Amino acid sequence: MDFTAPVNVRGVLLAKREGLLLRLKCGPQLAFGEIAPLPGLHAESLDEALQALTEFIPELSRLDRNAPDERRRLLDKATLPPSVTTGIEMALVNLEAAECGGFPVFPDAFPPASKIPVNALLAGDPQAVLDRAAKRYAEGFRAFKLKVRKGQLDEAVACIRALHETFGEKAELRLDANQSLDFDEAVGFGKALPHGSISYIEEPLTDAALIPEFHAATGLPSALDESLWQRPELLGEIDPTPLGALVLKPNCIGGIAKSLDLASKAHRMGLQAVFSSAFESSVSLGMYALMAAVSSPTPAASGLDTASFLADDLTETPFAAPDGFADPAAAWRDSLRVRPEMIEIAESWTL
Repeated sequence: MDFTAPVNVRGVLLAKREGLLLRLKCGPQLAFGEIAPLPGLHAESLDEALQALTEFIPELSRLDRNAPDERRRLLDKATLPPSVTTGIEMALVNLEAAECGGFPVFPDAFPPASKIPVNALLAGDPQAVLDRAAKRYAEGFRAFKLKVRKGQLDEAVACIRALHETFGEKAELRLDANQSLDFDEAVGFGKALPHGSISYIEEPLTDAALIPEFHAATGLPSALDESLWQRPELLGEIDPTPLGALVLKPNCIGGIAKSLDLASKAHRMGLQAVFSSAFESSVSLGMYALMAAVSSPTPAASGLDTASFLADDLTETPFAAPDGFADPAAAWRDSLRVRPEMIEIAESWTL
C-alpha cells in the first residue's frame, strides 16, 4: 500500500507500507490477522517475520481450545517477534468471534464504549501542520499529535505556539519526540512551550529513566511508548506522577492480551491508555479500536489516524473517524472484509 506522501519513521523515509496477512480457515469460518513490522521501528524485517510465522504454524495444532487462556499459554511459550505474535493472536481472536457469531470477548475488560475519540496526526512543514489541524478541527477532531524532531526544535516551538493561540483549551495537543532528545535539549524545549499548551510528550528523552527529572525541571508530563517494550521494567520504577499516558502499540508490545494488560495497569495508575498504530492497515485498526473501547470507562483519544496517510487499504471499507470519533463495533466488522485482489499468497499450510 502506498502512502499519500513519504512517511519519516525514526529517520527512515518510507513510500509504501508492506506486511503479511495470516488467514485462518476452520470449516466455513475465515479470520485474518495482520503481521506488519515497520522499518525503522521494529527489529524484525518482513522476511524474518514470515520465517518466524512459518516455523510457528505447526504449533497451532497444540491449541486445545481457541480461548484467551489457551492462546496466551501457547504464545507465551513461543519466542516470536512482536509483530508476528500480534498477527497470530489477532487471527485467533477473530476466528473465535466468527465461530461464536459475535464480537471478540476480552477478559476483565470494561463494557465497550459506543464511540472512541481519535487524535489527528499532524505532519509536514509548519503551515501544513496548521492547515491540517484547522481542517481536522472543523471535521470534529479535538485531539492532535505532533512529532518533535531533533534539530528542528525552534520550528516545533513556533508551531506549538501557533496551535495554542488558535485552539487554546478547545483541543488537546500531544507531542512525540521518539526518544530523540538529550536531557538538556528536552528541558530547554519544554521550558520554551506556552504554559498549558500540551497534555504530554511521548518519549522525550534518549534515556527514559530521566523522565522524573525532566518533569521536575519542566512540569510537563511524559508518556511511555517505545520504553514499554524496550525497557518494560521502567514502568515499575517510575512513579506515576511524571507520567500522563501509556501509548500502546500492540504489534510492538507483542500482542492483544499484553496490550490490554498494560491498559489495565494504566487505568490503575490513573494514566491514559492510548492505543496507537504503526501505520498498519484497517485489518489491525478495527481490532485496535475495539481494544480501545474496552480499555477504560472513558477511552482516551487513540492514535489511529494513521489510516488517513494510506493511499489504499486492504479492506472494503477502510477505518475512518469522520467526525473525530470512530465506531469501534463497525470498525471491527469492517476489518473482517478483506479485498481479495489485495492479497498475494506467499505460503499456505494445512494442519
